[in-house]
Amino acid sequence: MSQLISIPESYESLNLTHINIAHHPPQSPTATPIVILRLNRPDKNNAFTPQMGESLEQAYRLFHLDARVKVIVLTGAGRMFCAGSDLDIGFDDRVERAGDFRDTGGRVALAMHRCSKPTIAALQGSAVGVGMTMTLPAAIRICHEKSKYGFVFTRRGLTIESCASFFLPRLIGMSKAMALITTGGVYPGLSKYFGELFTEVLAEGTAVLPRALEIAREMAENVSPLASYMSRALMWQGPTSPEGAHLLESKVFHHMAGQSDYKEGVNSFLEKRKANFLCDPYEMSPGDYPWWSEVDIRVGPKASKSKL
Repeated sequence: MSQLISIPESYESLNLTHINIAHHPPQSPTATPIVILRLNRPDKNNAFTPQMGESLEQAYRLFHLDARVKVIVLTGAGRMFCAGSDLDIGFDDRVERAGDFRDTGGRVALAMHRCSKPTIAALQGSAVGVGMTMTLPAAIRICHEKSKYGFVFTRRGLTIESCASFFLPRLIGMSKAMALITTGGVYPGLSKYFGELFTEVLAEGTAVLPRALEIAREMAENVSPLASYMSRALMWQGPTSPEGAHLLESKVFHHMAGQSDYKEGVNSFLEKRKANFLCDPYEMSPGDYPWWSEVDIRVGPKASKSKL
């Protein structure tokens, strides 16, 4: 049975632990096409906690279903984006079997990845550990030139998480990903080790969020959410051969050409006006979406230890 989720009239009314959500433009009483999702522990440099992870998961579930939201901008409160996991609190890993553990950062990364709305990560300050890996499923990452960024897990006796072994090599190549992970080093945003991980690297940290919002506004006003959602899925979950890609793309393209967003996109271009895309990506995806076999990450049921 499907679980019913209540979509709030205003995201600013939600009381979520260690994060907050703001509408953009500000002072809107209801949800806006752009929402700002902030890690909100500035006194702890936004160090990640299990409660923060649960809040982020909840927020992304809501954004996925809410047709009013088109773009999510993820940033941090204060001078740092995220100082990695709060090591004083730990990882909420008290389970009997390793097979039952699901790393919290990975659950956040999957929630972002599966969300029908794209994320722009605005790293206004330094980020390490899960502060970096949680941003890998984002569509765009913007950072500050002089802040420091790194995947420091091996320097803490840990392995990478947040699905980084999947995302990072695909984003920057195996060679650069291997260098970042095996050194565990921390580098400025312009370091050659990051390759093209960051879409933009800005001279001033205070300029990162405004620039992210500028891009978000351009996307919200000009891009079909359904077309964006399907295009991202084709790239992340596409076949491994050009022939397979051709067959799948043709099928999805045929579906898209029959949607009202295609007609609106053409008409708005010919009439030299802003498009008004109305296709909800959650409701209007192709009938065979997802076209891949999804892996079930749920922890299986356990037998009762009580005697019959």
